[in-house]
Amino acid sequence: MGEEIIKAQWENIKDTIHNVFDITDIAYNIWVKPLRFAGCDDHTVRILIPNSKPEGRTQMLDYITKNYKKYFQEVISDMLMDSYRVVFFMEEEASVPKQPMNIPVSSNSPVPENVEYDSNLNSKYYFENFVVGSNNKMAHSVCLRVAEAPGKELNPLFIHGGSGLGKTHLMTAIGHYIIENTDFKVIYVTSEDFLNEVIESIRNNNNTAMSRFREKYRNIDVLLIDDIQFIIGKAQTQVEFFNTFNALIQNGKQIVITSDKHPAHIKDLDERIRSRFLSGMTVDIQPPAYETRVAILRKYAENFDTKVPDNVIDYIAEHIKSNIRELEGAYKQVYALSKMEADNGREIDLDTARNILKDTISMDNPSVVTPSLILRGVSEYYNLDPDDITSKKRNAEIVLPRQVFMYLCREMTDTTLKGVAALLDKKDHSTVLYGYNKISDEIKYNTELKESIEAIKNRISTY
Repeated sequence: MGEEIIKAQWENIKDTIHNVFDITDIAYNIWVKPLRFAGCDDHTVRILIPNSKPEGRTQMLDYITKNYKKYFQEVISDMLMDSYRVVFFMEEEASVPKQPMNIPVSSNSPVPENVEYDSNLNSKYYFENFVVGSNNKMAHSVCLRVAEAPGKELNPLFIHGGSGLGKTHLMTAIGHYIIENTDFKVIYVTSEDFLNEVIESIRNNNNTAMSRFREKYRNIDVLLIDDIQFIIGKAQTQVEFFNTFNALIQNGKQIVITSDKHPAHIKDLDERIRSRFLSGMTVDIQPPAYETRVAILRKYAENFDTKVPDNVIDYIAEHIKSNIRELEGAYKQVYALSKMEADNGREIDLDTARNILKDTISMDNPSVVTPSLILRGVSEYYNLDPDDITSKKRNAEIVLPRQVFMYLCREMTDTTLKGVAALLDKKDHSTVLYGYNKISDEIKYNTELKESIEAIKNRISTY
């Protein structure tokens, strides 16, 4: 009797899990929706996991069991008013087609003859292996919405943040999800490669080369362009990008862009492009908190066959704070040593890990924040010459960075007001006090400025 009820209510059971436990649409479509009811006996429900990736069988089984078993047991037990346990198992052959999500099929423009499309997506970056923390929760949520409804209300999407924080990972995850669930054409490109394609088209000095370039980028459904800041100062490239951007947006196509800065702070960016960026959704990623860094390392560790001790993982997470790539690089170093030790019947200990990471993590000689480092960080963030900040110039674009410099000198060093004034060649320190107070007051309500301050601090911490 129980088996017949479960079989008849299987889709309702999955829908209930989706709604009651507040599972995101993307997680539901990937992990829950494809699951099949395979039978029930002796109060044990068997659930089949169709597997389209044979190389990931164990990881998929472990992940679904860990995250969804309790939901199925609760819903089925409540429905039948009796206690049931759930067992997942893998399909022997990956023969089940993918389940498409309920978003419109692309009304693609005709594909030009002889124009080949390669998405260029990195095969490592999916939503499933992105670790969500307080630093990136909003960005992750927004990217999920874009993946589920490309070309709709969050268009264009502009993701900004420091190097190595996961911008490319999220952007690529959007592309993979769209490709797996629609027939949309997706292209990922770095702005540097985009620039080189423009240069190559111009160098060929014929209309055919430029036409092929334009056909390639204007007859797609999703454009993912990484590190947009590198087209700054390249006039022809900005023109081509602007025209491509307009063509895609006007046709309801999705654009996702990443940069190291908020579009309002990208110096020398064409104002027409800046206004287009600001017309969509802008979201930032901050450096991960300690707990998130530990989670990233443990997630990363799942890909390796030799275990690194928890206290070593905690040590890495405690001392590498601003860059996920550096976290992973440190883990690789320790893993290599752990594997050699394991081959010799020994385990790596914390002291050994400290020694191998001594050049990566300097405990005895931590970087001391100085006004010169702050000047470097502020000038790089705002794309200014350091001499401009310390000069007597009063240009509008210099005033704010100069006040930020004053504020950070007081916050991050023990330099006196008179000392900061001397650095700025000012006789009266009252100007420094005014600048410090102005920034202190403004960051209480100006979220954008507060994010800029944090980004500069994070930049300084990497020097």
